[in-house]
Amino acid sequence: MKQVPILVLDFGSQYTQLIARKLRESGVYCEVVPYREDIVDIKSRKPQGIILSGGPASVYSEDAYKPSEELWDLGLPIMGICYGMQLITQYFGGEVVASNHHEYGKAELNIKDSKIFDGMSSGKTVWMSHGDRAERLPDGFEVIAMSENSPYAGIANEEKNIYAFQFHPEVHHSVEGTKLLKNFAKYICGCDSTWNMGGFAKEKIEAIKAQVGDKKVLCGVSGGVDSSVVAAMLHEALPNEQLICVFVDQGLLRKDEGQQVQDMFKLLGIPLITIDAKKEFMEVLKGVSDPETKRKAIGEKFIEVFDKEAQKHTDVAFLAQGTLYTDVIESVSVKGPSKTIKSHHNVGGLPDWMTFELVEPLREIFKDEVRKLGLELGLPKSMIGRHPFPGPGLAIRVMGDVNEEALRLLRESDAIMQEELKSTGYYDKVWQAFTVLLNVQSVGVMGDNRTYDNTVCIRMVESVDGMTATFAHIPHDILEGMSRRIINEIDGINRVVYDISSKPPATIEWE
Repeated sequence: MKQVPILVLDFGSQYTQLIARKLRESGVYCEVVPYREDIVDIKSRKPQGIILSGGPASVYSEDAYKPSEELWDLGLPIMGICYGMQLITQYFGGEVVASNHHEYGKAELNIKDSKIFDGMSSGKTVWMSHGDRAERLPDGFEVIAMSENSPYAGIANEEKNIYAFQFHPEVHHSVEGTKLLKNFAKYICGCDSTWNMGGFAKEKIEAIKAQVGDKKVLCGVSGGVDSSVVAAMLHEALPNEQLICVFVDQGLLRKDEGQQVQDMFKLLGIPLITIDAKKEFMEVLKGVSDPETKRKAIGEKFIEVFDKEAQKHTDVAFLAQGTLYTDVIESVSVKGPSKTIKSHHNVGGLPDWMTFELVEPLREIFKDEVRKLGLELGLPKSMIGRHPFPGPGLAIRVMGDVNEEALRLLRESDAIMQEELKSTGYYDKVWQAFTVLLNVQSVGVMGDNRTYDNTVCIRMVESVDGMTATFAHIPHDILEGMSRRIINEIDGINRVVYDISSKPPATIEWE
C-alpha cells in the first residue's frame, strides 16, 4: 500500500470530503477512511499525520463513534475538528457536555501565538456547527483560539503535536481554513506539498501498463467527462490495438452531442466504435412514464447493446470504469451506502458472464480533480468544462412519455438555453444547467391567436459536487432572453418557467 501523508478518519460529517479536497488543492495527498479503520491498515499507509473529522454523534453517548485505542499510541500529530476535537478532549481527561444553545453559522475567531497559525490573523470568520462543547480542558492542553460563544474554539498540546478546533476549517465560510489545514500538514506533520495531477497521471499510466500487460480493455464511452478522461488515460498507456472504446448513441443525447463525441475522439486519435441504437431505445421507452421504469428500461437496453458488442471481442480481459473517490468513500462510509433516491445507470450492472477485471484509474480522485487530469491529458476545455449529464440522458428530462416530438422540443430548448448561457459568460459560473419538458400544456396568446402548448422549465444550480445545490441567481434579463428565444423559435412551446428549488429538499434532476 502506498504512503499517504495525511489520513482523515471519518466520523460521519457532511464536510469530511472537503478536508481531503482542501489538502489536495494545497498539494498534500490525503485519503479518507472510516473511523473504525483497523490500526494495521492505518499503519500500512505510513501517515505523517491524522485528522479526526466532525460528526453528528456525542462523545459521551453509549454508542459514540470511537477510533482504535491504539491510534493514540502511534505518536503521530493529530488534528481534531468539531467531534474530533471533543474526542481529543474526552480521551485526554477533559470534559464534554451538551451546550445550552447549539451554535451554527459564522463566528469571528481570535487566535493566540502558535506555529499552526503561521501567516494567519485574528478577527477572521470561521464556521461553527455543533451542539456539544468542551467544558473542561485536559491537562497539558492550552487555549489557542476563541470566539464570542466558544472560549475553547481551538486547543493544543504542542509538545505532543495535538491540535483541536471546534469550528470547521474545511468549509469555504472559514476564511483562512485552508491555510490552517495546510499549516498542520506542512509545519506540524512535515509533509511535502508537491502532489499534483501531472504526477498522478504519470503514476496511473504506469499502473495501467502493469495491470493490463498485453491484454485488451473494453471501455464504455458516454461523452461525459469521467468516461472521456478514462479513455484518454488508457490511450496514453496502451497501444490502439489493446483499447476498445464503445460509444452507444441511444437517441437521448443533447443536440449534436453524438457527433461532438465522435469528433473529439477522432481529434485525440482514439479509435471509437459507435453503435446507433436510437430505434431500439425508443422502442423500449414507448408508453413508459414512470421515472424508475424509464431508468431501468434504459439500463437494461444499454446492457443488451453493450453485451452484443462485447461478445465480438472474445479476447478482452479488462473493463474500464469511471469510479470516483466519492464512490469509494461512500461504499465504506460511517453510515453505510446511502438510501437509494434514484437508481443509477452504470456499467456496474453488466451481466454475470462479463467476468472482466476492472480498471478504475479515477478511483482515488474527486470530480474536480478529474477535470484537472483531463486537461493534463490534453482533452479540450470544451469537453472538460461540460456540465454533468445523466446516464439515461434526456429521457429523465421529459416528464411522462418519451417520444420524438418531446425530445425535439427538449433538445431545441436546451440548445437555445446553452447558447445564451455561453454568450453571456454564465456557463462556467454555474455547476449545471438544463431544460425540462414538463408535458404540461397551458393557454397562451401569439399574435391574435390562442395557443395551447407545452411548458419548459429552466433549471440552473450552483454546487461543488452535486451532493447539495442552490438554484443559480441568474440576472433576469438573461432569463428573459432565454425565454423569448425559446418561445419564438420553437413551435410547440408557449411558456417558460424557472426552477428556484435547492437540494435538499429537491434533487437537481426532476426524475
